[in-house]
Amino acid sequence: MVLKPPADVPRLPPRRREASKRDYGRVVVVGGSAGMAGAAALAAMAALRGGAGLVELIVPETVVPIAAGFDPCVMTRGLPAAADGTFAVGAAEMLLPRLERAAAVAVGPGIGRSAAVAELVLALWRDLPIPAVFDADALWALATAADRLGEHAGARIMTPHAGEMLRLLGCDPGSPRADDRGALERAASEMAAATGAVIVLKGAGTLIAAADRRASNETGNPGMATAGTGDVLTGLTAAGLAQGMAPFDAARLAVWVHGRAGDVAAADLGEVSMTARDLLERLHVGFRELAT
Repeated sequence: MVLKPPADVPRLPPRRREASKRDYGRVVVVGGSAGMAGAAALAAMAALRGGAGLVELIVPETVVPIAAGFDPCVMTRGLPAAADGTFAVGAAEMLLPRLERAAAVAVGPGIGRSAAVAELVLALWRDLPIPAVFDADALWALATAADRLGEHAGARIMTPHAGEMLRLLGCDPGSPRADDRGALERAASEMAAATGAVIVLKGAGTLIAAADRRASNETGNPGMATAGTGDVLTGLTAAGLAQGMAPFDAARLAVWVHGRAGDVAAADLGEVSMTARDLLERLHVGFRELAT
């Protein structure tokens, strides 16, 4: 069934016949670690499905052979790895110059947790002048410096689920407060105003909050509560940024299309059996409906 999208969901403009891949932006995904290459690859593949012209995946060098095998359309680069398979100390200094040609950056899928990773994430948050999306363990790193989240050189989007939102607030992510959706939404709006970032509070009726506006999403279902779906959303959001969308618009579009893909997957497969890869294969449905 074709769905009529809400009028407030932003649309990507029609593509010019003479366009080239460089007209639609370069997304760089920074993430991956030993045993978690798939998370970063999902984000990269979602960025391609979201319309980015070029996508590069930067992972610890020991993970490159695995990450490169997911999709031949994604470029893959490696940086020095620590013994545990995460990025090594000093990766930030090597990474920042590599991001100069990016139109948008996605940070966090599968990146792992270590002091070196925290240093890398905080340096990107603070110093990167390019629009960027931060998710997954990048949010763990940002929570270690939550009082400095207003200090950033470029547009920023964070995509926490309830537990990650609580951690950003300095609270126990496993506390019963995770079930108080109203309080979390108020906190997300307040954080957006305080930091100048867009907060995407994931969950039923995902909230997109900026300093001056907010929206609740209508698409999605419980079958999306499965590993990797957040990584797909991260890459999809970065694709919108790379194509020149404002952060709030990129997030609103990505959340709607992401949820719509989940609804189509649930209709095809049921909520129990769907996986994040099933969303990747159905992202086109929402984009086509938005174009009609």
